[in-house]
Amino acid sequence: MTLVAFDFDGTLSDSEMTILLGEQCGVADRMAAITDRTMAGEIGYAESLRERVSLLEGLALDRVEAAFVNVRLQPGAAEVLSALVEAGVTTAVLTGGFERGVEGALADTGVTTDYTYANRLLDDGEALTGDVAGPLIEGTKDDVLRALADDSGISIENTIAVGDGANDRPMLAAAGVAIGYDPKPAVEPACDVTVASMADLRATLEGEGVLPER
Repeated sequence: MTLVAFDFDGTLSDSEMTILLGEQCGVADRMAAITDRTMAGEIGYAESLRERVSLLEGLALDRVEAAFVNVRLQPGAAEVLSALVEAGVTTAVLTGGFERGVEGALADTGVTTDYTYANRLLDDGEALTGDVAGPLIEGTKDDVLRALADDSGISIENTIAVGDGANDRPMLAAAGVAIGYDPKPAVEPACDVTVASMADLRATLEGEGVLPER
C-alpha cells in the first residue's frame, strides 16, 4: 500500500489562493511579496499566513466566493489523481490554503482524495474577519503525513510527498520519496526528484511502481 500526499497551491493547483483573494480587495501585490518570502523560507509560515489573511479583513463573502471560483487544478492533475484512485493508492491534500478552494477545484473536475487537510477563513456572516483557523497554521505537514500513514496502516517508507514551497520541506523530508513540483530553490535539497509538469509527475510515479505504465 502507498500514500501519496500533495501540496495544493503551486502543486496540484496553478494558482495561489491568497493572491486570488487579494485581487478582490486590491492587496494582491502585498500578498505576493509575503508569499514569495515565505516560500523561500525567509519568514515562518504561521506568521506569513496570519499576515496575509489580516489584509483580507472586511472582504465581502460574495467576493470571497468569486476568488475561489478561479481556483483551478494544474493541467493533467485530475488525470493523475484519478489514476492513483484507480490503482488503489491512498491520496491526501495537505495545504496551508483553504478548504473552500480545494473542495471547489476538485469538485469542478469530478475527482476526490481520501483526505484533505486545509485551513479555513473566518467570517462574521457577511465578510471576512481577517482571522484564520485550521490544522496547518502552526501544525506541520510531516506530523499530518505520519498520522495519516499510521491511521491507514502504511509505513512512512511507503509514502510519497509532492510539494514546492518551504512549508512542504518537513513533509518532503519525512516521506519515503520526496518529489519537488517545480520547487523553489530552497526546497530542492529536500527532494529526491524534481518534476516540472503533471506528465513528468505521472512518469515518476510510474517509475516508482505506484502507477502502471501506460
